[in-house]
Amino acid sequence: METGRSSRYSLRCRSTKLTADSERRDLVVLVADKNMEFAVKGLLCRDQALGIRPSISFEVWVHPERDPGCLLRAHDLLRQSATLYSHALVMLDHDGCGKEKTSRDNLEEDLEERLSANGWGDRAAAVVIDPELEAWVWGDPVHVGTCLDWRSSGKDLGDWLVEKGFAESHNTKPANPKKAFKQALWTVKMKRSSSIYRQVAELADFSSCTDSAFQKFLITLQGWFPEKQ
Repeated sequence: METGRSSRYSLRCRSTKLTADSERRDLVVLVADKNMEFAVKGLLCRDQALGIRPSISFEVWVHPERDPGCLLRAHDLLRQSATLYSHALVMLDHDGCGKEKTSRDNLEEDLEERLSANGWGDRAAAVVIDPELEAWVWGDPVHVGTCLDWRSSGKDLGDWLVEKGFAESHNTKPANPKKAFKQALWTVKMKRSSSIYRQVAELADFSSCTDSAFQKFLITLQGWFPEKQ
């Protein structure tokens, strides 16, 4: 790895106030962008909805090289923090990671093997969202509509998605979730903002979400931080 890159990663890791003598925190989450950062923060504050114990201590870091950086170099960035956190979670989008022809399962397995070999053992996991974070956002269109103040458009959100060709019916997610979300924001004249992702994460009902990446996210957290110990 190049010297400049190593230096940048070390500085990012030292941004945490933890030291080797500090009390170890529960979780560090490495994500690909700010939208994912805000969504994860919104989710992790909902311990009851996630089915985990309350008030876990966590930090969320954004990789400077986005999805490819999380996929290829997360183990380098997180290596020196293996003694400072009980668990590590790496999250990225399948679209834009640079290895879209490889299945998300294989990408996760490869990344987890590298994390394991770099100090984390079985205390780290990877979640590759297929195709991208917006697939989770559309898991609860009702609350998407609330966060976007969709009423102001004068249209039914489900009808609009079908009319624009983003979804086949009211019961299906948009085939291109990111494009659909951007177009929805444009329709209500709202700027795309990371805070919207957090609002959706804080409000959404994901009890019936069947997305495989979200299910892994959920089951992993429940295994690490069970409600009753």
